[in-house]
Amino acid sequence: MSDPLGLIGNTVTTAKGPLPGQSPVGPARTDSNGPGFKQVLQGQLDQVNQLQADATAAMEDLAAGRRDDIEQVMIATQKADTAFKMLLQVRNKVLEAYDEIKQTRV
Repeated sequence: MSDPLGLIGNTVTTAKGPLPGQSPVGPARTDSNGPGFKQVLQGQLDQVNQLQADATAAMEDLAAGRRDDIEQVMIATQKADTAFKMLLQVRNKVLEAYDEIKQTRV
C-alpha cells in the first residue's frame, strides 16, 4: 500500500540525533516553489477518497456477483480504513496546533 499521507520515509531523529545522512535540523528544503501544505493535504484527501471509492466499488461488485475474490475486497476495505484513520489523526493534530496557537498571547 502506498503511503496516502506521505508520512512514511520522512526525516526521523533519534534520541542521539538525526539518522546518518540527515541534517540535524531536518531535511534541507531549497525548493521554495514546491507544493504548499494546502496542496499536499488536498492531494492526500483525493487519494483517501479514491481508496474509499475503490473499496465501495469492490464491495458492490462482490455483492452483485461480478467478482468472487473476497480477499481483495477485504484488503481494499482495510486500505481505505487505514488511510482514513491516518488522515483523521493528521486532522486532529492540525486542530490541536491551531488551538495552541489560538491560545498564545501576543
